[in-house]
Amino acid sequence: MLPCDLQFQSITLTHHPLILCLNFKSVMAKTLLLLLFIMILLASNSIQTYSQQEEFFFDGFNEASTTNNITLNLGAVIENKGILRLTNDTERIIGHAFYSNPIHFKNNKNSKVFSFSTFFAFAIIPQYPKLGGHGFAFTISPSKKLTNGYPSQYLGLLNPKDLGNFSNHLLAVEFDTVQDFEFNDINDNHVGINLNNMASNKSVKACFFTTNNQIQDLNLKSGNGTQAWIDYDSSSNQLEVRLSPTSSKPSSPILSYQVNLTPILEETMYVGFSSSTGLLSSSHYILGWSFKINGEAKTLKNLPSLSSHTNKRTQTQKALILGLSISFVILIVLIIGSSLYIKMKNNDVIEPWELEVGPHRFPYKELHQATKGFKDKNLLGFGGFGQVYKGVLQNTKTEIAVKRISHGSTQGLQEFISEIETIGKLRHRNLVQLLGWCRKRNDLMLVYDFMKNGSLDKYLFEETRGVLKWEERFRIIKGVALGLVYLHEEWEQAVIHRDVKAGNVLLDCEMNGRLGDFGLAKLYDHGENPSTTRVVGTLGYLAPELTRTGKPTRSSDVFAFGALLLEVVCGRRPIEAKALPEELVLVDWVWDKWRLGEVMEVVDCKLGGVYSDKEVLLVVMVGLLCSHESPERRPTMRQVVRYLEGEVALPEIDVFGVKKDGGGGQFDEFLYSKSYERMNTWSSAGDDMEGVSTSSLSLSGGR
Repeated sequence: MLPCDLQFQSITLTHHPLILCLNFKSVMAKTLLLLLFIMILLASNSIQTYSQQEEFFFDGFNEASTTNNITLNLGAVIENKGILRLTNDTERIIGHAFYSNPIHFKNNKNSKVFSFSTFFAFAIIPQYPKLGGHGFAFTISPSKKLTNGYPSQYLGLLNPKDLGNFSNHLLAVEFDTVQDFEFNDINDNHVGINLNNMASNKSVKACFFTTNNQIQDLNLKSGNGTQAWIDYDSSSNQLEVRLSPTSSKPSSPILSYQVNLTPILEETMYVGFSSSTGLLSSSHYILGWSFKINGEAKTLKNLPSLSSHTNKRTQTQKALILGLSISFVILIVLIIGSSLYIKMKNNDVIEPWELEVGPHRFPYKELHQATKGFKDKNLLGFGGFGQVYKGVLQNTKTEIAVKRISHGSTQGLQEFISEIETIGKLRHRNLVQLLGWCRKRNDLMLVYDFMKNGSLDKYLFEETRGVLKWEERFRIIKGVALGLVYLHEEWEQAVIHRDVKAGNVLLDCEMNGRLGDFGLAKLYDHGENPSTTRVVGTLGYLAPELTRTGKPTRSSDVFAFGALLLEVVCGRRPIEAKALPEELVLVDWVWDKWRLGEVMEVVDCKLGGVYSDKEVLLVVMVGLLCSHESPERRPTMRQVVRYLEGEVALPEIDVFGVKKDGGGGQFDEFLYSKSYERMNTWSSAGDDMEGVSTSSLSLSGGR
């Protein structure tokens, strides 16, 4: 079809050659212009379809550049000198800072994710030089308000219910300064790549490559400025992380992960940072940030100086202290008498509840000297609601452990009084002995026997502690069982511990197990029903009925002890976050192995096969009995002790559950049988079950 003007001209066309030539040239020119316009439109659409260019750059964070471009939530603020602070030295807080506008990572939901690059400088200043206060993460999220995020090990990103959900659509590169065993962290100074989860898909210790391509360690908690590069190549599906103490980008990444981000990232996402603190805290700073889609992020050159910012604050503090000191010198003679009087008066104040609690009250000065002023080098770890320090009493040279209740704990005084009233009057060789307590104003302290070998979980899960022999494990669990019998039945009141777990089993110098940490314990008279209370404890050790009734009972302690038994045999935690679905819950996995006749496969491989088959199978079965979903079907702790000591035969078991009648002949026959292969030949059609009926233990009736 010809253009309209060409059609018109063809009608009025004369036969003159010059007119014909001019008309033809005019038509060709217009046609060429039309074709050129169409080509430009097509090229423009092609560029828009296949190349997305989005970029921003913050060489420091001043008010003008961040007012509309950075969204701050919770603890995040812009400090003087253009520094973005995500968190400070406040316990259990969260800080979020996101670029305000969403970034287009792909044009539609079916297209591939674009390549991207980001470069930022950060610094972490911990409250205590050697102890981190969790960390922060570079985050790509569907929202810039992560309202469901938890502090501490969750870094303000997710919560326990969201872990591993594909609907999270979350990519995070974490810079973590706390080793969290729940998420299998490799150490307390690492970088990890997380997809929809807090357990890293891949992680490495913090380090960097020098200009000579030599690897060097890097301390995230040093307080020094650190540069980080995160690059994703969509053509090779390669995500890379680089670190350096300088602004020169290393040629080699410290962390490289092959992953297709197309299913993870949506069409538009928000980019930013999320940070949190826990019982200990750190100040997390971002000094500068650049980001680019389909290209390399710009280099940061004129970053604000964190050191000058810190030095100025320190100088101001010193000047203030000096001025106050000069003023105080003039008045020191007048106020020294009154200050001493006030100090003595405060030390002597005794509240009514202090007259009712039991054991020895230590002077604060004595504990301060014993722990050398509660120095960080004497810090052993963390107990319920407080820090635990090692100390030596000056007069007797007795080693002690001092738990100092955290000032930030809302339940500090309540748990403090509970622990004194409970464990202060208890006397048993398998319970950690409370020696005394101390209170000075808001300082609350509990003094215990020092357990030289630490807690049981360190030996089960930390290679540096060595491997516990089976004889030691068997002796430890029998000791803890005896301690629970004393608590449940032999003391003047029934004591429900409510937090029986490997971390609360401490080992003395002879590797005997002692149950400790009574901060959650509840007391009631024998024969009395416990009152409804809030559900407390540790995931994996909580009896299922607690979530329905909220009533702690001796049976709920038995359930937790059952989880501990299986934990000791298998060398695995009750909940393994990174395990296969069928191995996630320890008790379910052990039950499946027992039913299949493969129970010996659950034994901790670190034992190297050196153990008693009879004792191992005995502990496994008692652990499964204690872990029964029905409280009425669980044994008492006294029955458990008699089972473990061999005084009473285990109940006869069949495929339908635990029989009420005692038995044990079939179980003994199975224990001494050398033909374990027989177990794999059973069928559901009713094979001969004589001598092996215990292998079909049913814990829930529905299994």
